[in-house]
Amino acid sequence: MLKGKTALVTGSTSGIGLGVALALAREGANLILNGFGDVEGPKAEVAALGVKVGYHGADMSKPADIAAMVAYADAEFGGIDILVNNAGIQHVAPVQDFPVEKWDAIIAINLSSAFHTTRLALPGMLKKNWGRIINVASAHGLVASAQKSAYVAAKHGLVGFTKSIALETATSPVTVNAICPGWVLTPLVQKQVDALAAKDGVSNDEAKRRLLAEKQPSLQFTTPDELGALTVFLCSDAAINVRGQAWAMDGGWTAV
Repeated sequence: MLKGKTALVTGSTSGIGLGVALALAREGANLILNGFGDVEGPKAEVAALGVKVGYHGADMSKPADIAAMVAYADAEFGGIDILVNNAGIQHVAPVQDFPVEKWDAIIAINLSSAFHTTRLALPGMLKKNWGRIINVASAHGLVASAQKSAYVAAKHGLVGFTKSIALETATSPVTVNAICPGWVLTPLVQKQVDALAAKDGVSNDEAKRRLLAEKQPSLQFTTPDELGALTVFLCSDAAINVRGQAWAMDGGWTAV
């Protein structure tokens, strides 16, 4: 379905981003990966699906790095057709103890980076007369939790940003939407599971159950594969009139 298109997925060397990248590659899209840690493994996984794959190590907190990444996409792939803003970090602390540098980093990576990628990629999409922008927000883009002020602020901001750009592009063939996952067992969430297990003196499996029971009525983690499938749908012709939505995939978290 997406053969000949190029997708840039930020934060895609593991977790949700890699799941989304693999789903898009299965539909024939060429991929530009971004992120830290192991790079060759994810590149090989995507390349095994028979598509062209590139990588750019842009630090998503730095606008100049983001500009360089988009320039790389233009030079090596002929531009970006599908932009998935997925890069994110987390820090948990009461607001009076929240480190200023952590606040700044979370806002930069989880919110401002989507502004920079969008402003740079959108002109090319409009010129090509086709484009998809999908922002990976969170259930925390719709509701709040204590001790996550920066993350909640950034994800609420990302949902608002999504709606605004969707209105700006409403009469164009470029659609802009957000996906709002609940608990997904990514390395980021596994750290929270480990911390809960240590704090309560329980097994990892019990810590997972307790974490899910707090928020997610289905008592099941959302998976990167499920989020990838939703991304593919949002890129399809069937979703041409899905615009400005914050699509929750959260096991019922935000249903109450």
